[in-house]
Amino acid sequence: MAERLLIKDGRVLTLDPALGDFDRADVLIENERISAVRPDLDAADAEVIDATGRIVMPGFVDTHRHTWQTALRGICADWTLLDYFRGIRLNASTVFEPQDMYAGNYVGALEALDAGVTTVLDFSHCTNTPDHADEAVRGLKQAGLRAVFAYGFYPVPLPEPHFSDHEARIGDARRVREEHFSADGLVQMGIALTELGLVPLDVTRREVETARELDVLLTAHIGSVADPGWPREIEIMNEAGLLDSRQVHVHCNACRQNELQLLADAGAAVSITPETELQMGMGFPITGKAISHGLRLGFGCDIVSNQSGDLLTQMRLALQVQRALDNHITVESGGMAEHLELTARRALEIATTGGAAAMGLDSEIGTLTPGKAADLILIRTDGLNFAPLNDPVAAVVLHAHACDVDTVLVAGEIVKRDGRLLNADAARARRLAEESRDRIMAALEQRGGLLLDLPGGWFEQVRAAALQNVGLQAPES
Repeated sequence: MAERLLIKDGRVLTLDPALGDFDRADVLIENERISAVRPDLDAADAEVIDATGRIVMPGFVDTHRHTWQTALRGICADWTLLDYFRGIRLNASTVFEPQDMYAGNYVGALEALDAGVTTVLDFSHCTNTPDHADEAVRGLKQAGLRAVFAYGFYPVPLPEPHFSDHEARIGDARRVREEHFSADGLVQMGIALTELGLVPLDVTRREVETARELDVLLTAHIGSVADPGWPREIEIMNEAGLLDSRQVHVHCNACRQNELQLLADAGAAVSITPETELQMGMGFPITGKAISHGLRLGFGCDIVSNQSGDLLTQMRLALQVQRALDNHITVESGGMAEHLELTARRALEIATTGGAAAMGLDSEIGTLTPGKAADLILIRTDGLNFAPLNDPVAAVVLHAHACDVDTVLVAGEIVKRDGRLLNADAARARRLAEESRDRIMAALEQRGGLLLDLPGGWFEQVRAAALQNVGLQAPES
C-alpha cells in the first residue's frame, strides 16, 4: 500500500454535512486515513487513481448479514420464515463443518467487497464447535473487509452437541475474544443473542452480560414473528435491564410504537433487511417508524441464501416501500401525494453513515471526513444506466448496479481496482463455495432432504415454550 494515495478529479459525495459534495474534487489518503478532500490537491509524490467519470463516496455498511450461509445461495427463494426455520436453523446448520464456515465467510466477504460493501456486521449463529468460530473469523480476516464478527450462542440442534451447556459456549466466546481480537484490527468481536424466548430469560441475561463483560457490540433478532401471542421482546428486555446503547436490533417489524421508543430511549440501533422481511412474512420494513423515533438505523442484506449481497438492492427497496406506505394513506383517502417524506439522499445516508453509527463506528467510517479511515468506493458512470448523469445521489440510489463498483478501499488498502478484486483468486473462491455446497447438500440428502418435516402444532408448542421461558403463560385457547 502506498503511503500517500491521491484519488483525483472524481465527483465526490462526502456525506459529511460540513464538507458537502463536490462536482469535481480530490481525496488524499495518508497512512490509511483521509487527510484532505478538495479540488486540485497538490500531492506530487502520491500514487494517483484517476477518478474522472466516477462517483467517489464512502463504502456501504451492512448492519446484518449471515455470511456463513453463502454456499446455500438462492435456496430460500420461495420460502416463508417457517420454511427458513425448517430448512436452515433446524436442519442445514446441523451439517455445517468448520470448512463450510470458512468458505461461506471468505466468499461472502469477497462478494460484499465486490459490491462496494466495506463493513459487515456478521451474525454468526452456527457456532457448533470452537473450530467453527475460528474458521468463520479466519474467512472474514482473509477477505480483507472491515467487520464485526458476532459470535452466536444459538444452540444448533445437533445430535451430539460439542458444548456441554450454555456456560461452555460463553467460555468459548471469551476464548475467541482473547485469541482473535486482542489487538485492534479490521475485524472486531461482537455477540449475537439467541432469540428471546428460545432459551430461559436467565440465559438471555447471561448472554447480554457477556457482551457487556467483553465490551463488545451485541446484535439480536427482534420483532420478526408477527404472531400476536409472541412475547413482547423489547418490553421484556427493558424490564430486565437488558437494553443499552451498544446493541443493534434486527427487523423489529412486529414491535409496537412503545417498544421502538424504549429502544430509542436506550440509545440502541435498528437494522432493516427489507427483502427478507417482505418475503418471509415478518411485516413491512419499519424505516419510517425508526426515523420518526430518532433511532440509529442501518440496512442489511441478511441472507444470501435468499437474495444478493449488495446493499444497493436493499437500500432501493427500503426507500420505495416506505414511500408506498406513506403514499397509501393519501391514496386511500382519494387524494394525490404532494411530497415524498423519505428522500434518496436520506436512504444513501442510512446505507453508509447510518450503518456506521448503528455499529458505533461513526467516528471511524461512514463519511469522507479528514481524519477518518479511508473506507471508500468509486462507482463508474460510463454505463448506459447513467446516461446522462444528472444527480449523483439519485444515480447511486436508483440507477447503480453492483457491477458499477469500480474501485474499493478499506483502511486505505486498495482491495478492488478497475472492476477486479485484488489479492483474491476468484476461481478458488468459486471452487470453495461449490465444494461447500456439495458437501452440505450430500449430508442433507442422507438426512432426508433440505426441508425438515415438523410435527403438527410445532409453532404453537414453540410459542408456549417461549412464553414460559420469559415467565409468561400462554393465553387460554
